[in-house]
Amino acid sequence: MFSVKTTSLKAILLLGSAIVISSCGSSKYAATEKIYKEKTKEFAKIITSTPPVRQLYDTLNPTNQQWIGSVNFGIRKPNFVILHHTAQDSLAQTVKTFHSTRAGTSAHYVVSRDGKVVQMVNDYLRSNHAGVSKWGKDTDLNSSSIGIELDNNGTTDIWTDAQINSLIKLLTTLKKKYNIPTANFIGHSDIAPKRKPDPNKFPWKKLALKGFGFWYDDILKNPPANFDTTNALKLMGYDTSDIGATITAFKRHFIQTDITPKLTPVDILVLYNVYTKY
Repeated sequence: MFSVKTTSLKAILLLGSAIVISSCGSSKYAATEKIYKEKTKEFAKIITSTPPVRQLYDTLNPTNQQWIGSVNFGIRKPNFVILHHTAQDSLAQTVKTFHSTRAGTSAHYVVSRDGKVVQMVNDYLRSNHAGVSKWGKDTDLNSSSIGIELDNNGTTDIWTDAQINSLIKLLTTLKKKYNIPTANFIGHSDIAPKRKPDPNKFPWKKLALKGFGFWYDDILKNPPANFDTTNALKLMGYDTSDIGATITAFKRHFIQTDITPKLTPVDILVLYNVYTKY
């Protein structure tokens, strides 16, 4: 699933360094930055220990096990980008939430309404943004994706040009850096249709035109008579265990004007057109 490139030990040790955010130059976030540094140092110890601690099979005789380090390895890279809305009222409120151990949630990036981008977790680390989710056969999206929270309450807030433009610039960097497939820019509601509605009323078409996700063509062709809509949704990646929730998630992404859990003739045309792009 992950492409691996040879890297130096120095690159791995970068996991132990803190993320430098321009807004954190003061002592306002000194306490949380200290915790971040301490946690990444512990991860660095795990990565650099040779042999790795507690990774050999304890059911085997120790004399039948050996560690011989290879020279060909690298850091696992993200393969998906998952977009969310914060469902909160400000960037500051979201940052506070992601500093709460009780909340237990986080994201790699938060994009503010005014276009400011705040990174909160190293791209190579696992943030807690996806929760119980599934896309295709992947049931641990936290481990394979970058989570981006968009500063938006999910109801009355509009998507500002500054915010979307900054998001597109960020996605451009991530796609190029990690070679993330076009199809793998999706929403929280796509991977968790039973639980999540975000990002709500999001301009997916604008992103698709820039190469982040797919959108349907202006001219739609009729599907074949035997077109299986449930199978098409499944092959795209959707969890179809609750088909009503899946249809709503699909329509939340591609239709938006109607998110009822039933496919209309127009919805089926759109589904067929998008499905053929996967």
